[in-house]
Amino acid sequence: MSIDLSLIECSAADIVELLREQQVSPHDLLDTLAAQIERVEPRVNALPTLCFERAYAHADALLKKSVEERGLLCGLPVPIKDLTDVAGVRTTRGSLVYRDRVPDTSDAGVTHLEAHGAVVYAKSNTPEFGSGGHTYNSVFGITRNPWDLSRSAGGSSGGAAAALASGTAWVAQGSDLAGSLRTPSAFCGVVGMRPTSGRVSYAPAADPYGTLSVNGPMARNVTDTALLLDAMCGEVAGAPLSIAEPVTPFLAHARSPRAPARVAFSAGLGIATAEPEILAICRRTMDRLAVNGIGVDESDIDLSAATQAFHTLRGISYATNYEDVLAQHRDVLNPNVIWNIEFGLQLDNRAMRSAHRTRAELFYRMNALLQCYDVLICPASIVLPFPVEARDVREAAGKHFDTYIDWLAITYALTMTGMPVIAIPCGMSASGLPVGIQIVGRARGEAALLSAARAIEEIIGAWATGKPQAI
Repeated sequence: MSIDLSLIECSAADIVELLREQQVSPHDLLDTLAAQIERVEPRVNALPTLCFERAYAHADALLKKSVEERGLLCGLPVPIKDLTDVAGVRTTRGSLVYRDRVPDTSDAGVTHLEAHGAVVYAKSNTPEFGSGGHTYNSVFGITRNPWDLSRSAGGSSGGAAAALASGTAWVAQGSDLAGSLRTPSAFCGVVGMRPTSGRVSYAPAADPYGTLSVNGPMARNVTDTALLLDAMCGEVAGAPLSIAEPVTPFLAHARSPRAPARVAFSAGLGIATAEPEILAICRRTMDRLAVNGIGVDESDIDLSAATQAFHTLRGISYATNYEDVLAQHRDVLNPNVIWNIEFGLQLDNRAMRSAHRTRAELFYRMNALLQCYDVLICPASIVLPFPVEARDVREAAGKHFDTYIDWLAITYALTMTGMPVIAIPCGMSASGLPVGIQIVGRARGEAALLSAARAIEEIIGAWATGKPQAI
């Protein structure tokens, strides 16, 4: 056993270089992660299912190959969100319905990652079926925020974000519908990217033509996020919308930061109002960009039409995926999940037609704005991480929300546009909690977005004071 906790502080890109130079082995990394997990997991609960025996076996197989044949990640350990199947590993989807389920085959996205040198060692926690911005479920319980263990890690990729922040992962796979990559990134002070639909594929799926929910990368910085995106992207058999991998790797773009010339800033996209402290931190970030020569203009973009349309399209998705689950297992489902499915089942054709027309309008509105600006920036969350005892947010900045997901409007409005979005940390609250911004790029423009985000990350510089409570 070789444990070196100093490796925890390294970037994923640096770890991969150490793997290529054979200064560390995948076994060393797994040993180190196991030690860190034993130390912090009882308090955080980010990675409730571990599969180290499988991981060591995979590492053994990789080491039989030459370094050049070990793939882009070369043996880098990667946790997989518990919504996604990993062969031979308990995959519950955060639901009592699947609490004992062990799939025989992996999701095609996992197989794709492993073919690029990823070593899967854990499943990250998620709310039931990923339904919500707070990670808790009846199988594994609550995931806590490493910066303050009394606070939420966000959701639904809360386990992934908390693992990154507590040093039990260098990178992590997640997914995003209403902001599930971006909200936990904001809460935990990490980076999460929602790519263009089809950029990162998964299969099989009940609706392989769906474009609201996407898989994407999470990491502690923009460069590492680009590294994982390279390993996740590309054409996947069984995923009809999958996009071929780019000619130039996304990592190369992240390593060539290019500051945007003109940035549009929106306080709330016309659909949300952030708490004053969050907005003040975001505006200070814009001031810093301006001081560094970036043109920053206030935007009046209005995405308020997204609310009803998003609820409709999300409802259709839930009904498509879980109608049979509701019929057979209503008694063990979270009430929010039941509401989601039933809402989708009662929708009529008029509501569906209206939602599709509205989504088109939102895309064209955002597309027009981004012809004038390199990126759009807005807060990544309108609230700070809230107490873990709360199940959701029903009021913020003096506004009451009708449903348990409407506090996520600032993220789901961008989902509706289809543009790639990355969330990065930009500061801390007076109470020591992370605050993040979303950076929106042009359609299918992940390369330019990552370059711009890396430049903005450099301008922001050190944003945190101290370390997470859990470390």
